[in-house]
Amino acid sequence: MEETHRPEIRLKVNSRRGFGGGNIIHPVEVESSPPTPFPATTTTQSQTPSPFREVKHFKKWVPWLIPTFVIADTVLFIITMYVNDCPKNSVSCIATFLKRLSFQPFKENPLLGPSSNTLHKMGALDVSKVVDDHQGWRLITCIWLHGGLFHLLANMLSLLVIGIRLEQEFGFIRIGLLYVISGFGGSLLSALFLQSNISVGASGAVFGLLGAMLSELITNWTIYANKMSALLTLVIIIVINLAVGILPHVDNFAHLGGFFSGFLLGFVFLMRPQFGWVNQRYTPAYPRTGAKPKYKKYQQVLWVLSLVLVVAGMIAGLVSLLRGVNLNDHCSWCHYMSCVPTSRWSCNTDPVSCLSEQTGNQYTLTCSNSGKNGTYLLDNPNQSKIRGLCIPEHFEGLITVYSSCLYLCYL
Repeated sequence: MEETHRPEIRLKVNSRRGFGGGNIIHPVEVESSPPTPFPATTTTQSQTPSPFREVKHFKKWVPWLIPTFVIADTVLFIITMYVNDCPKNSVSCIATFLKRLSFQPFKENPLLGPSSNTLHKMGALDVSKVVDDHQGWRLITCIWLHGGLFHLLANMLSLLVIGIRLEQEFGFIRIGLLYVISGFGGSLLSALFLQSNISVGASGAVFGLLGAMLSELITNWTIYANKMSALLTLVIIIVINLAVGILPHVDNFAHLGGFFSGFLLGFVFLMRPQFGWVNQRYTPAYPRTGAKPKYKKYQQVLWVLSLVLVVAGMIAGLVSLLRGVNLNDHCSWCHYMSCVPTSRWSCNTDPVSCLSEQTGNQYTLTCSNSGKNGTYLLDNPNQSKIRGLCIPEHFEGLITVYSSCLYLCYL
């Protein structure tokens, strides 16, 4: 009697886990009826079944949304520089051969970018405008703006390295929602703690993608190889990037808000079916007993808890912001999460203002932030030019700059 065997189907899963290990192939046995023997004369390659099948739930998507986000941010930066028109509104400019696109002087914006007035006009996050003038849309528009060329390059490189891999695995809808909601969460936490400056940048949204990578590893723990190595590598990268936030003029609250929003949303958007359930998808259509559930109990519990926490947290944060709550009044040490003062730098973020005295075309300016004063000869200066002269050299403008490392471990 001819012996029959249960065929083995190997499932190709597009996974980044192992950080450089390529696709992880999980062997899964599929229960099926005895195969019909092929005639000895028909052994062509077209009749030989492939030992690999692509699981449609783990299929590899073609990334297009993340590159679109990068293009949109770049175009908006060019438009912002055009609106800024440094030669018209500042005493001196950098890269004047760019004409209207030239950058503000280093003492006003060391990131090679526009003035704070221009960013404010383009939709930067200004808490007073959100609370007093009901301009809540600034919580979203600020994540598409950048404070300078260096700021843009750092964030876009990080977004490409992290975002494209996630979009390839989970598709544009889930990653797009995760990106925007995480960016909103970062803006919200920033607005609750840093209320004297304006803020711009996509770092909160990028940190949301990083947080989602961590929660995705946890919720899909059973299907990945090299679990502890992947977890340790990811945690080290997260700690390094959050540690950058203790530098002055870096909005670590946006990083933290985006990270925790993305971490919770990862349990909601990035949950995957288990291989035991996938196995059943390839069995014959006859009734099966003891069918395995699509998701494990711990995945379902994490999904519910995370959804409740993220919805409740954002509603509570938004209500508190619109009521004018400043969380620094309720947490005396929280400001250290965004900046730790040392002998080398100050964490002073008080807004800059100038007192000016005019005699003919001679202006004497005294800066409230540093007490410095100087005399300048100006012909019909506007407010932007006067403010630019007042900003001391160590001050990075009125912009609370977001920062993100380049995630070299992923390159």
